[in-house]
Amino acid sequence: MKKTVLTAVLGLMTMAACAQVNQIVGDWKTVDDKTGEKKSVVHIFKATDGLYYGKIIDLLKGPKDCVCIACEGADNGKPIIGLQIIRGMKEENGELVGGHVLDPESGKMYYAKLYLKDGKLVLRGSLDKKGMLGRNQIWVR
Repeated sequence: MKKTVLTAVLGLMTMAACAQVNQIVGDWKTVDDKTGEKKSVVHIFKATDGLYYGKIIDLLKGPKDCVCIACEGADNGKPIIGLQIIRGMKEENGELVGGHVLDPESGKMYYAKLYLKDGKLVLRGSLDKKGMLGRNQIWVR
């Protein structure tokens, strides 16, 4: 009896965590930390490799033909629209962790964590894997 109850509880917890990640998938408007203005739309998706990624699909202010001049390597000179800024995230306890986020304005790559809070998406970008040295950005649907 105890084994059956434990199995049922674990199953429900797993389903709840998957449901949380399914709510993260989709389109989100990025919001400027300083001005509160909506800047772009990012589409978050699960790829065939089982990891989660996000790319900019629209710019809400400024010209639409911008390129990433601050980016390094293969991303240098790529159009901002279509640029993959969230990379290699995996689901863990209802959150997306273990990947990176690219800041197209600075060209810098940060460790990333994504989770839902009060119906909004919280992106934690940090210099360290544990997320101690970083900041949050709130995105809206």
